[in-house]
Amino acid sequence: MSIFELPCKNRTDQTEVCEVGVVRRGRAKSWGHPFARPRSRRRRSPSAGKRLPPLLRISPALLLVAVVRNGGIHSGTDDLGADTHSGGAHTDWLRNVLGGLLFGVGMTLGSGCGNKTLVRVGGGNLKSLVVLAVAAIAAYGMLWTPLFERAFLPWIGPGTVNLAGYGIQAQDLGALATKVSGAENAAGSRIAVGAVIALAVLAFVFASREFRQSFDNILGGAVIGLAVVAGWWITAGPMGRSWKEWAEMATEVPSRVQTQSYTFISPMGDIVRWIMEPTHLTFVNFGIVALLGVIAGSFLYSIFTKNFRFEWFRSGADAVRHVVGGMLMGVGGVLAMGCTVGQAITGVSTLALGSIVTFVAIVAGAAATMKYEYRRMMREE
Repeated sequence: MSIFELPCKNRTDQTEVCEVGVVRRGRAKSWGHPFARPRSRRRRSPSAGKRLPPLLRISPALLLVAVVRNGGIHSGTDDLGADTHSGGAHTDWLRNVLGGLLFGVGMTLGSGCGNKTLVRVGGGNLKSLVVLAVAAIAAYGMLWTPLFERAFLPWIGPGTVNLAGYGIQAQDLGALATKVSGAENAAGSRIAVGAVIALAVLAFVFASREFRQSFDNILGGAVIGLAVVAGWWITAGPMGRSWKEWAEMATEVPSRVQTQSYTFISPMGDIVRWIMEPTHLTFVNFGIVALLGVIAGSFLYSIFTKNFRFEWFRSGADAVRHVVGGMLMGVGGVLAMGCTVGQAITGVSTLALGSIVTFVAIVAGAAATMKYEYRRMMREE
């Protein structure tokens, strides 16, 4: 599901195109825009319900993570602030902005974000398989080679802001509210801020009549939000604590044993590392299993609904656009420390300031690229 939707300029009795493409003589010429979706002939308002599920996904995660994070102190669950998006007082705003912009451009050119790419791969889309391969190689380069340290860190590192110098112990909105209000209980501030934002988001999305009438929208958004919370709970709860204790005693330290939830760009780089050394089962981690699970789930669903079909590039230019998009997603996703799932849902669920900045940058990059693509299509017509 997407946040954006391009307007339709041309319509015939046979078809109406909402992709980056044109209609000539009743035939649609399309380049498979990532946010394209068929429309009925009745015009929809700009606040169409199908645009809203991403916001709904955030709201239950926001509220429940705030509660779990506070309750963890009393229930044996590790504090979600310990080693996650909002765990430190440092905010890498330049990384968040640049990485988010690159990822937003890349996901528009590549026909969808990391999660959407995995879903399309499971449905038989070979274009998305190419995007996945390119993004994975780019992410591997950023994670497991000196590329990031040599090309980015020297000029991005100095932009890091240490909020502890301002008396703020973490970069989440709850900690900021605690500092501003002078409250002594940061956990209470996190619950209050999370509840206010979650309820505001719920009120906004359910204000759409079309959204309220779609059970699929509500179910899909709620399930994804709850899945993010489940990821936090599994890796921070009793199971996660046992996992970490086992890892400390292991002869060979396994990969990424930490409190975490769903994200898909760094696991793409991790899976390349594992493919290069398949006998090292310690390379298999939470992210890789989640990535493969999304592909498998999408495959089973497409088979069950009889929607599985192969799709290939329409032209050489289409192939180049997707390859560039995959490269930008891999580089930008690692640079921003997350994607539309890893930062915009998982990260925002912790109220992390860096995740919010990244989300805004992704939206800006995607919107600007879509506007450019639409204008280019109009000129070619």
